[in-house]
Amino acid sequence: MKPASKFALIFLSVGVSAMALQSCSSTEAKDDKEHKEGAAAAAPALEAFTLQQGQLSTSIKIPGELVAFQRVDLYAKVSSFVKKLYVDVGSEVKAGQLLVTMEAPELNSQLSGAESRLKSQEAIYLSSKATYDRLLETSKTPGTVSQNDLDIAYAKQKSDLAQLDAAKASYREVGDTRNYLEIRAPFSGVISRRNVSAGAYVGPAGKGSDLPIFTLQEQKKLRLVVSIPEAYNSYLNDNSEVKFTTKSMLNQTFTAKVSRLSGALDERLRSQSIEMDVINDKKQLLPGMVAEVAIPLTGNHAGAFVVPSKAVLNSTQGVYVIKVIDGKAHWVPVKTGRKTDDQTEVFGDLALNDTLIKVASEEIRDSSAIKHVNVAGAK
Repeated sequence: MKPASKFALIFLSVGVSAMALQSCSSTEAKDDKEHKEGAAAAAPALEAFTLQQGQLSTSIKIPGELVAFQRVDLYAKVSSFVKKLYVDVGSEVKAGQLLVTMEAPELNSQLSGAESRLKSQEAIYLSSKATYDRLLETSKTPGTVSQNDLDIAYAKQKSDLAQLDAAKASYREVGDTRNYLEIRAPFSGVISRRNVSAGAYVGPAGKGSDLPIFTLQEQKKLRLVVSIPEAYNSYLNDNSEVKFTTKSMLNQTFTAKVSRLSGALDERLRSQSIEMDVINDKKQLLPGMVAEVAIPLTGNHAGAFVVPSKAVLNSTQGVYVIKVIDGKAHWVPVKTGRKTDDQTEVFGDLALNDTLIKVASEEIRDSSAIKHVNVAGAK
């Protein structure tokens, strides 16, 4: 073959190959463009909602304790021996009912001595009073009684009267002490503890005073005591209503109203002690029970909005919601508050009627264009 023909054949082959490559490249570019356009057309529109004010009602559960509305330990006032017990553990008593009598023979002797001194002093006073009265009557005749004698008699009468008053006070003191040999119920309730038996020594000092004779508790009305953390104090006030359950009656819910707030935080726990009165006429609840109290958290904080929980984006950079402005996505930093299963309270640079993406995702980049958005109300 001639050299010229050989070169012509090579040139023709290269040309054909180039045309084939160009044709394939054009076809692939066209297919890729059509694929992207098809994918863009097939991409679903983003769901969005218009921001409106809402109310978030949640509750937190905090342990509480049921205690007797009134509780008192009854001790002996004087050293004595238990003579008779009229009640026992579980006895229901009325206010003023006799619970126990004690005996102290030395008190009887002291009372007899005080009574004798009282009668003696009374006789002395009557004698001095009679003497003064006679001198006073006689002094009406001039020159019969000197003024000095009359003054001495008057002073003696006043002194004896003071001694008589002291004797009466001493007698009453011994009598009042003797009355302590009887212990009566200060209020109506149930005897929850008995620590002594008949014949036991009791008194204000010594071995007999280590434990009370009885413990009396009022059970028809209880106190529900709860310590509320500082963050939730604003949600409770006087007459706020709460619900609670107990481990012994999980299928039954009880209601109580806030009656007393301590008005200060515990320095160690940073919580406020709150008491609620619980009527317990049927005595289903017992002092000492642990209750699970549901504290309602109603109302919104100032400047807060309620959005779907999926609208909140938790990224490595922070917490955001995605706002749509003029067809572009803008990440708005927010802080979250209370939460429920599907709603979250947020604080940030937000305003009514802002358009937010309903399901936030990091795939929606900040400042990226958004073409297809379906706007609906927040659900």
